[in-house]
Amino acid sequence: MGADPPARPRCATGPEVAEDVPVTSSDARVQFDPATMDGGAFYRVLNSVVVPRPIAWVCSRSAEGVVNLAPHSFYTVACADPPVVQFTSIGRKDSLRNVEATGEFTVSLTPEWLFEQVNATGTDFPHGVSEAEAVGVELEPGERVAVPRVTGSPVALECTLHATLRLGDSTVVFGRVELISAWESVVEGGRPRIGRLRPLARLGGNEWTTLGEVREIKRIPYRRWVEDPTIGEQLRDG
Repeated sequence: MGADPPARPRCATGPEVAEDVPVTSSDARVQFDPATMDGGAFYRVLNSVVVPRPIAWVCSRSAEGVVNLAPHSFYTVACADPPVVQFTSIGRKDSLRNVEATGEFTVSLTPEWLFEQVNATGTDFPHGVSEAEAVGVELEPGERVAVPRVTGSPVALECTLHATLRLGDSTVVFGRVELISAWESVVEGGRPRIGRLRPLARLGGNEWTTLGEVREIKRIPYRRWVEDPTIGEQLRDG
């Protein structure tokens, strides 16, 4: 399982990160139109507002046996039944090539205590170089797939290729989850607990974030709206 995680990752607060800045509503808006903007500029705006994004630490193996490990922040659950997750490869990255060649991959959760290693595996190493070896990330064998997972990550999803979808210069990879493997220490009440996972997430630019305040709220069933009209009134009144 590896050593106990440190209390916090070594994150630096950059000059562009403003804390406790008051924000007020405004009738004035700035418009960002992809039809009139440079593609790279619009991409940076899009990445700054679709936040926070979970990170898939995708491990794959080439047909020649070289293991690739790379972070992908265009990642989410695609379907519950069957269980399918998706990540996007911008361009034809090694992750995509390998998954297409072998039909298997793993996704390890990216925890706070591996912050610098996660970032380093995003380096544009030449094709055929194993990021895990270069960075010193320990791997362990998968149980359902012939692709390893990150030893120091508390949760790993073992996946087989379900489908791919080409969108412009990107390819969405859909993987059927064959197994979720989690450290016993992070599981309580039948599921991994967020406070023990301490996941990293991506924001805009070079910004990352860690788990902040967690709030819990139940969805309001419609019958309660009918039974108690004050629910809507209280929400509308702020």
